[in-house]
Amino acid sequence: MSPSHISGRTIVVTGAAGGFGRILSQQAAGRGATLVCCDVDGAALHGAVEEIRKSGGTAMGIVADVTDLGMMRSVVEETVHLHGAVDVLVNNAGVMPLGFFSDHARAADAWSRCIDINIKGVLNGMMAVYDPMIRQGRGHIVNLSSIYGNYPVAGAAVYGATKAAVNVLSEAFRVETQGRIKVTIVRPTGVPGTGLGGGIVNPAAITGILGQNAAEYLERLGALMRGEGQPGEADPDSPRYAALAPEHLVAEILHAIDQPWGVSVGDITVRATGDRYIL
Repeated sequence: MSPSHISGRTIVVTGAAGGFGRILSQQAAGRGATLVCCDVDGAALHGAVEEIRKSGGTAMGIVADVTDLGMMRSVVEETVHLHGAVDVLVNNAGVMPLGFFSDHARAADAWSRCIDINIKGVLNGMMAVYDPMIRQGRGHIVNLSSIYGNYPVAGAAVYGATKAAVNVLSEAFRVETQGRIKVTIVRPTGVPGTGLGGGIVNPAAITGILGQNAAEYLERLGALMRGEGQPGEADPDSPRYAALAPEHLVAEILHAIDQPWGVSVGDITVRATGDRYIL
């Protein structure tokens, strides 16, 4: 078995109190990394950190708002002070307020917040770690994008635009820092079970990534949630697997981190084989 490249690395994860961030933090700590977990929800963050510690992992929590550059710089400064370096930053914090332009009256505030978190939050994290990673001579940034950033679709104009921006920021950063800082773009498909769907403004807007498969998908997802799925749809060992569990995506993010400093996994999309998404 090849040696772990995760063990001993210091990893900062934003949005670590729930969803992908919480699972990723737990599993990275379980593989020997030191975790610095950030979130705006202090109570949930405390719970996430305690879970890691009770499992024998090393973690600390810092309440921080990714939209505040000063707070992100403070997170990085404290991490460097306590642990000597920031090896990996995972810009995971994000929201998904899907809605049509006709929903603008009730969506405007959520869309504004989406721009602040999904674009400015990622940019703030990248700016905060830039100087320390350059001084270290190495580092790794993992940015959570989405398949919604691949192509514009109805119902996801703002959300998709923020994720397209993440793609551009990531690639430009990679080009500017080649030989010093690695960059990985992660493009999740629809992943039930992360809580991200709770911010959707208009549930009908999800049809943009489903197209002609929308009716079938919604029917099958409902059946799965009722425990009435067809054979194989809930089984990751079946090509009919219909709804990706977040743990599968987290496993591939960890794979990207678990590389020698000279090897960079640049782009990840992980799908359930039968998920019906068209992007």
